[in-house]
Amino acid sequence: MHPFFGDRDVLVLDGGLATRLEELGCDLGDELWSARLLMDGPELIRQAHRDFFAAGADVAIAAGYQASVPALVRQGLTVREAAEVIRSSVELAAQARDEAGGGLVAAGIGPYGAYRADGSEYTGDYGLDEDALADWHRDRWHILAEAGADLLACETIPSWAEARALARLLDETPEVRAWVSFSCADSEHISDGTPLAACAELFAGREQVVAVGANCTDPRHISGLIRQVKDMPVVVYPNSGETWDARLRCWIGTTDPAEFGAAAREWRRAGAALIGGCCRTTPEHIRQVRAHLAG
Repeated sequence: MHPFFGDRDVLVLDGGLATRLEELGCDLGDELWSARLLMDGPELIRQAHRDFFAAGADVAIAAGYQASVPALVRQGLTVREAAEVIRSSVELAAQARDEAGGGLVAAGIGPYGAYRADGSEYTGDYGLDEDALADWHRDRWHILAEAGADLLACETIPSWAEARALARLLDETPEVRAWVSFSCADSEHISDGTPLAACAELFAGREQVVAVGANCTDPRHISGLIRQVKDMPVVVYPNSGETWDARLRCWIGTTDPAEFGAAAREWRRAGAALIGGCCRTTPEHIRQVRAHLAG
């Protein structure tokens, strides 16, 4: 186990921040998605974090997924103002953590596809090489590296080129700890078809990287993906199991939080050390994860 975990054998992550914000009545129909509320409703983000801590989460992933410097500048902010908004994502999560009486804060770092807001975080089809992706990520990376989070959550990464770009940024910030979590197409491959095992090997042996794994992925693939990561902790936080219908623009299917919690127990047995939820998972899903892992 990585020294980051201390004497803890498993950490429970939070669930879908945007999902909780929608439950609280927020309209997220904007290219900034939940990051819009960093400016327009920070108290609601803090409330959502508190709700997940109350449900049993050990870790809050801050609302930086879609809050990149270029996206905020495109909304009319200056570069300096954009940096302040990005830093505020960590501050809000830390405030909620303190109000909850303890826990960890992971600064959320979404993929380039989140900036494009066109679904390409599930394909990796960017048309950019490793150099260009490292350049795009660099400003936000350094802002969040200095924002006071316990670690960086590099999440929903769909491509080998973007993984290589993040590895380069880790080299630039040797003091930073991170996990790297990929959007995956099946039980063995990330979204662009690269084997997850190869991506894990890229980060193996790096003291900075506390875990590698998968998020924003169908839960039925998670056990197989856990087996692809060797000799290092695994992080998993899949979607609820519902499916997004792009034509109807709605989620279809149903999800049972208790079944999600029972699956989390199986993921732990398979070797996962950080377990939570992504899209469409609520505080009740996390409460069930905590209960099943404790049981």
